[in-house]
Amino acid sequence: MRKLLSLCVVVLSLCSITTVQAQVSMDSPLPLEQTIRKGVLPNGLTYYIRHNEEPKERASFYIVQNVGALLENDDQNGLAHFLEHMAFNGTENFKGKGVLNTLQKHGVEFGRNINAYTAFNETAYNLSEVPTGPKGLVDTCLLVLHDWTNYLLLTEEEIDSERGVISEEWRTRRNAGFRVRQQFFPVLFKDSKYAVRDIIGDYDLINNFEYNTLRNFYHDWYRTDLQCIIVVGDIDVEEVEGKIKKMFTEVPAVKDAKPRPFFEVPDHNETYFVQALDKEMSRTSVTMYKVQKNTAKNPETVIDYRNDMVTSLMNQMLGARISELIQKGNPPFIYGDVSLSGFVRGYDAFSVSCGIKPGEEKKGFQAILNEWERAERFGFLNSELERAKLNILSALESRYKDRAKISNDSYCREMQQNFLTGAAVIGIEGEYQLAQALLPSITVKDVNALIEKCSEEGNRTVVVSGPTEGEKHLTKEEALSMITAVKAANLEPYKDAVSNEPLVDETKVKAGTIVSEKVLPQFDAKEWTLSNGSKVYYRFADIDKDKVSLVGYSWGGTSIVSDIKELPSASYASSFAENYGAGNFDAIALKKMLTGKRVGVSMNINDLQEKIQASSVPADFETMMQLLYLKFESPRFDKDAFDALKSRYAAFVASLSNNPDVIKRDSISLITNDHNPRVMNLSPAFIESLDFDMMKKTYLDRMQDASDFTFVLVGNVKEDEAKKMVCKYIASLTSTNRKEKFVDRRVTFPKENVETVIPIKLETPKTTEYMEFNQYMPYSAHNDLCMDIVQAVLDLRFTEKVREEAGGTYGVVVRASFSQYPKSQASLLIRFDCKPDRSKELMEVVKAQITQMLKEGISEEDYNKTVKNIQKNLEQGKNHNSYYANVISAYAVKGIDKTSKKSDPEVVLANTSKKDVEKFARKFFKKAKRIHIEFVPEQ
Repeated sequence: MRKLLSLCVVVLSLCSITTVQAQVSMDSPLPLEQTIRKGVLPNGLTYYIRHNEEPKERASFYIVQNVGALLENDDQNGLAHFLEHMAFNGTENFKGKGVLNTLQKHGVEFGRNINAYTAFNETAYNLSEVPTGPKGLVDTCLLVLHDWTNYLLLTEEEIDSERGVISEEWRTRRNAGFRVRQQFFPVLFKDSKYAVRDIIGDYDLINNFEYNTLRNFYHDWYRTDLQCIIVVGDIDVEEVEGKIKKMFTEVPAVKDAKPRPFFEVPDHNETYFVQALDKEMSRTSVTMYKVQKNTAKNPETVIDYRNDMVTSLMNQMLGARISELIQKGNPPFIYGDVSLSGFVRGYDAFSVSCGIKPGEEKKGFQAILNEWERAERFGFLNSELERAKLNILSALESRYKDRAKISNDSYCREMQQNFLTGAAVIGIEGEYQLAQALLPSITVKDVNALIEKCSEEGNRTVVVSGPTEGEKHLTKEEALSMITAVKAANLEPYKDAVSNEPLVDETKVKAGTIVSEKVLPQFDAKEWTLSNGSKVYYRFADIDKDKVSLVGYSWGGTSIVSDIKELPSASYASSFAENYGAGNFDAIALKKMLTGKRVGVSMNINDLQEKIQASSVPADFETMMQLLYLKFESPRFDKDAFDALKSRYAAFVASLSNNPDVIKRDSISLITNDHNPRVMNLSPAFIESLDFDMMKKTYLDRMQDASDFTFVLVGNVKEDEAKKMVCKYIASLTSTNRKEKFVDRRVTFPKENVETVIPIKLETPKTTEYMEFNQYMPYSAHNDLCMDIVQAVLDLRFTEKVREEAGGTYGVVVRASFSQYPKSQASLLIRFDCKPDRSKELMEVVKAQITQMLKEGISEEDYNKTVKNIQKNLEQGKNHNSYYANVISAYAVKGIDKTSKKSDPEVVLANTSKKDVEKFARKFFKKAKRIHIEFVPEQ
């Protein structure tokens, strides 16, 4: 209670500040949120515990090690990350794969719920969404964390087994982006440890280090004074605290512990420069970094929090200005950013960055430098600042109202940063109160002072990245001269054009009526038929207190377009229209008009449907409906915005052919769709064919008839208000009473099996294996469930056999899908990367696991793990408004009643046996057509 009172005193005192004499010093440390139980054991281990019920009957368990790659010696390069893997390969109480096997039996999934990461300065492990109902499972998770503190076995057999997995992770991550970072990090972080560590480490060292080298790193750094335990969830805080004290106090502290250093990034007056180029890079960018020490105290104070808000306001205003530039015809860059943000521990980076069209590096870099200089020279306007403040407050208000839906893991990550850096954790109530108290005191002068500070000379590095071939890149002399010359550039102050007219002219809205109403008791919902022929399904739902969603569906989509020449423009019509604005407002004016509003409306035209997705908070429900009305009745078509966006797309795709991942994606798309001419990959010719008038024609045609739309409205809006807004803004929409269906254009999977090898130019040799099975078969909830179980079981099998036992890949991706339209079909894809000389061996392992499933069936253990996970996910899904929106949409659009015995996922799962799934798997694989593509390094 003292912590809450402390925060209240801070807030009340800040609200009354009118002079430099304040009741509370701005240097006052911010108190920890009162609901968090924090303690430090005698051995130095820190713990945090918090009760939370999102999701209910679940908890998340974290162990955070204040240890990362920077603590490695040269002979340990990559071993911090290697050690992270070893935590899943045998501990004192969980031998071998015991951690995974134990938790997976309760539906806790590896990768999704059980995971870890290593960074420069930290390593964190999490067990998330663990059921708290099963007796002893909370104790089991605490025991896992206990073993991860000091009781890893690190056997020679398991170390050798994991070398292959990490070698393949090294291979998978060696893409163009990684290689470019390897070129510019030694310059950006010159003379610091950051310049010589890349976390995953050295390939030869990973495969050849002595066992004790890893054990020495473990002993030196995995220790109680650098560790914290975090438990958040539907648990008894007192009980869990008692268990932690009993279980973790016995963990011994390391004697004569090495000091944990802070890693400096040296200051420099000279502006560093580097060209970081790679053959496989698909875009060019120029970034100027200014790395500077973070001045925040540990623990954070009131002034630190205020400074963070000033930074957020500056970033938001700069971002808005750059967005306006991009919206205009012939934009100077593909994307741009000027901002200050956290960088590495203890340091921030002010960056001026842009993605540039081929051959226009000077023009693009000059344009982004001009925006930086304009802000520094003339400062910001009060109108800009007030909009930014409104946006910050509305976001915090929404989070505050929906505070019961803040997830366990979100809280865990906040506590993690409190432990590692002293970042404040005052809770959303505290944040909202503090923002309301502090924001009014922040002036344009404060923000202008910040950008002036960011513009001070020193600690600058300019990084030019892009492809090695086909472009002439900016030189150091050119970049430095541009940075100097911008100070003398002839610039005009930013002009803030704001419209005062209303979003919708209410005199032109002719409200309709609800002509019939039907009660749907199975959904606790209503079906309304409107006077213009539209249908609306409404359900009040306030599980998420501050959310309203509206989804609209109409069959047709681009399948209606018969002329293939028109298809590119038709397929991009809705995405381009999103950049035009609506009604009398262009995109820039519309964004300003919606300042402080938590609302969005997106119109989408896909292959088979027109789909509308809209959302808002309850307070902005009418604004959401007005936007929907405008996008139907007064869509805006802006030729300048079209030209600007087309230009950016053209620049984006110009170098895509350099990227091996794009080549793979495009090849897979063409082959799996049997080279149907309606399937077109993104290319310069595709972008060139985009036509403004054709897009306009498609959009107007697809959105002209509201009678063909079905809407699903779910959220925290009372029925009377929902009816009023539906009649006013949906029943008033134009209708032509046409009844459309999609056209089956016969874009199908190949009728015969395909086996092909595709050579690709690669800087880091690797083979990518891609296999997909497909069968046209009737859709049912039972078949869909069986497909999901087959996927999950194969995922378990491949992880064990291909990743762990064979050590042949970082991971095998398995994805199952069951689509109903235009024809009902089930698909299963399998994909993995590996060393080229092991691809055939590993594919045989994959095929053997499928064969074993079909001949011998599924093991009880694998089946039970999978079913438990599905049950857990189904239970959690019901605790959100979106669950009802999805269930009602399935009924309204596809005719599937998920509350019926035939289609209720929980009922179907309960009535499905292991034998049923095995029978389905045999039927699927026996008749499925197969594609096998092998992407190999070009010799």
